[in-house]
Amino acid sequence: MAKITEIRELSTEELQGRLRDLKQESLNLRLQQSTGQLENSARIKLVRREIARVMTILNERRKQPSA
Repeated sequence: MAKITEIRELSTEELQGRLRDLKQESLNLRLQQSTGQLENSARIKLVRREIARVMTILNERRKQPSA
């Protein structure tokens, strides 16, 4: 799990790629959970929080006035 300072250092393109990867991982974890194959259920919560962190940074960047 990345710290917020590490996430802020990434470029917008890197953040969008990371968001895509995290959403894919979230989907895979949910599928594993529904089929009873999930071993670490706490990972779902961690992935959801990291998705929220990345989305927060992306939204902050969108709302900043272009200088």
